[in-house]
Amino acid sequence: MQGRIVSVNIAAEKGEKKSPVPVALLVAGQGVEGDAHAGGERQVSLLAEEAIKRCIARGVDVGAGDFGENLTVAGFEPTSAAIGQRLLAGPTAILQVSQIGKICPQPCSIGRRLGDCIMPREGVFARVLRGGRVATGDAVTPTTIKVGAVLTASDRCARGERQDESGPALVRLLEELEVAAADYTILPDEEDQIRSYLAFLADRCGVDVVLTTGGTGLAPRDRTPEATLSLLDTQAPGIAEALRAEGMRHTPYACLSRGVSGLRGRTVIINLPGSKAAIEEVSPVLRVVLPHLLETLRGEGLGHGH
Repeated sequence: MQGRIVSVNIAAEKGEKKSPVPVALLVAGQGVEGDAHAGGERQVSLLAEEAIKRCIARGVDVGAGDFGENLTVAGFEPTSAAIGQRLLAGPTAILQVSQIGKICPQPCSIGRRLGDCIMPREGVFARVLRGGRVATGDAVTPTTIKVGAVLTASDRCARGERQDESGPALVRLLEELEVAAADYTILPDEEDQIRSYLAFLADRCGVDVVLTTGGTGLAPRDRTPEATLSLLDTQAPGIAEALRAEGMRHTPYACLSRGVSGLRGRTVIINLPGSKAAIEEVSPVLRVVLPHLLETLRGEGLGHGH
C-alpha cells in the first residue's frame, strides 16, 4: 500500500512537538538532519495522519508534528509494517522499521500537555539505510530492495593523488545486481578508520553488503583484512577462497591477496583487490553468489537449488 507524506517535521529538542518544514534531508545511519532524535536505532519516526484524526475526533486539538513524529503519513498505517520492513520514502531514501511503539519511562512534555501521547502505541521508528530528501507530497512505499555500500581503502586515492577506479566499478556492479548503493567512501589505509566505518555501515546503517577494495596485499599499510576480521561475528572463508581462485585464472599474483569475508550481524562484508582489472576478473563470482547470499540473509532464498 502506498502512502503519502502530508508533513515533514523536525525539532531541536527531544520530547517536544516538532515544527513542519517543506523539505528535510535524511542521512544514512543518522536520521533527519537538524532533528534532535537523529542517531541510534530510532532515527526517524512516522505516524499515520489517520491516528491524529482519531485524536481530533475525541476533542484533542492536535496537528502534524504535535506528537513528535518526523513524517506524518496519509493512506498508509506505518504500524501495519513489520520489524525489518523497508520503506522507500521520497525518490531515493530507504528506511527500515526498527521499532513499533515505545515505552516512555515518564510522560514527555507532549503527554503532559495533551493528557495522552499516542506515539508509544502507534508511532513507528526506522533507521535510514540510504539517505535522500523528503518533502510534503512524496510517496512512502513498502519495498524489498537490497542496500549496499562500497569502501575504497587507499592512501593515494584519499590524498587525491590517484583516481579511484575500483570503487566506482563496484558501485556499478551493485547497481547491476539491483542492490541500491547507499554509500561510496574513500579512506586512507588506516586500520582504525576502516574498522570504525565498517562498523558504522553495519551497525548504524544496517546495509546488506559492504564491498571493500584495496588494502588486501602484503604491503606494510595493507590492513583492510585485519580491520574486517576484528569486526566479524562469523567468517565466510569460502567467498574469499572463491575470489582468489577466480583471480588465479587470470594472474598468479592473485594468491597474494589476503582479503577476508564474513558477517557482522546481518551485513556481509567482502574484501576485494584494489585494482579495477582485478575487480572485473572476480566479478563473475559475485554475480552468482551475492544475490543468493543476500536473499538467504533476509530469509527470502531458503532453498538450495543450483
